[in-house]
Amino acid sequence: MKKLLILIVTLFGSAVAAAPAAARLQAGAATSNITPELGLRIVGGFAPYPALHVHDELHARCLVLDDGRTKLALVVCDLLGLHRNLSIEARRLIEEATGIPPGHVMISATHTHSAASALGQSRFVSDQPLDDYQRFVARRIADGVRRAANLLRPAQIAFGTAEAPEHLNNRRWFMREGTVPPNPFGQIDRVKMNPPAGSPNLVEPAGPIDPTISFVALREPNGRPISVYAAYSLHYVGGVGQRHISADYYGVFCEALKRLQQATEGDPPFVAIMANATSGDINNTNFRTPRSRQPPYQQMRYVANDVAEKVNAALAKVSWKDSAELAARFREPGIPWRPIDAELLAWAKETEARAPRLTSGDIPVGARWPTTPEFVQRLSYAGRVQLLAQAPQPAKVPLQVLRIGDICIGSMPCETFAEIGLEFKRRSPFPHSFMVEIAHGYIGYLPTPRHFELGGYETWPGTNYLEPQASVRMLDALVEMAAELSRRDSVGSR
Repeated sequence: MKKLLILIVTLFGSAVAAAPAAARLQAGAATSNITPELGLRIVGGFAPYPALHVHDELHARCLVLDDGRTKLALVVCDLLGLHRNLSIEARRLIEEATGIPPGHVMISATHTHSAASALGQSRFVSDQPLDDYQRFVARRIADGVRRAANLLRPAQIAFGTAEAPEHLNNRRWFMREGTVPPNPFGQIDRVKMNPPAGSPNLVEPAGPIDPTISFVALREPNGRPISVYAAYSLHYVGGVGQRHISADYYGVFCEALKRLQQATEGDPPFVAIMANATSGDINNTNFRTPRSRQPPYQQMRYVANDVAEKVNAALAKVSWKDSAELAARFREPGIPWRPIDAELLAWAKETEARAPRLTSGDIPVGARWPTTPEFVQRLSYAGRVQLLAQAPQPAKVPLQVLRIGDICIGSMPCETFAEIGLEFKRRSPFPHSFMVEIAHGYIGYLPTPRHFELGGYETWPGTNYLEPQASVRMLDALVEMAAELSRRDSVGSR
């Protein structure tokens, strides 16, 4: 009996010794310049205008992870948004160069309002040819991921959070009865987007904020930083110079964190990345206590530097791991475009008949000709609703979930309301979860069904592109994909 026990222990010990150890995680990061040529139109307002100056360069910031079996790539671009076909082309080039499958690459935009358009000819169709700038951006994204893959090296990983509520305000407000002005369609909404700051007619915000900065940090085993991928629910800050190209606070944050990490020199360089979380109804304006007018870039730097300091402080408290299992899910359900009824089409045609036609000037988004200032918004929506009515059904809506150990990142191609991101965190089966918006496409604002009842800018047809139940369907799909990745038997490449 004693000999039998010795034999069993010996065999068990041999089996344990023979079991493969978990592969050490590897990571690499790089940036790729995507600054457009001067003269391309800066998108972000109702009437895009040509860029005359570059204040700071735009980048695609790229992170590649490898667990020995699966590779993931995360890319954040200094763009207002990107068309679905740009993402498809970039991921095709990435797979061709690195072998990383398209469904394992997450490409999102920061939503800076001071970049050239990567949305192509129309925001309201799922498939269209790429223009010259889009082809340039796709190639530069692929180059950045390829360079990051070239720099893969042993890495440790950590997840962390920091709180920064003071920079966030829900921009949708209930106001005293009778004080919300008519919308472009002649109707009265129950809430006002960006109401007059300091107005005595303010009642309360119509939704929450998400004050948490979530981040994934990578470093070499000797402690040298590789990259930090962060996400924060702040729409953008703005306050740029007239007709300037700028990455907004996202770019300033990246440079500030690099300085705070004392990683301004060295090879390979440290790469900080700031993605936009869920900020479709959030901005930096304190509507109760408005701030005085400031010089260009001052507020942007204030916010970015403070957020970088908070992340830097949180980095000192994280726990590091040598390995993390990687996996991904990518689906593209068909969801109906926003329905446009006959009455709204009649309003659009009447508006076009009334709007003055100018022979030169900036053309409003969706419109076919320049017009006078008082008609810019109405003419824009007149064009948008007609394009929506003609859009081939359904919309192709890219949804993605990445697993990085016990971290889960979900993404949607819309300007997603903060409460949707908060619900994803609550419903995700992973201990550490957050969302990134405007990924793999740009399909307008994504309010919840409750907000459609309230109205307001983000729910208007032409600002919102999808049917009113879209957020429910999309969030359910993300949670389902996350659940699949959380099951032991589904972890890995698929």
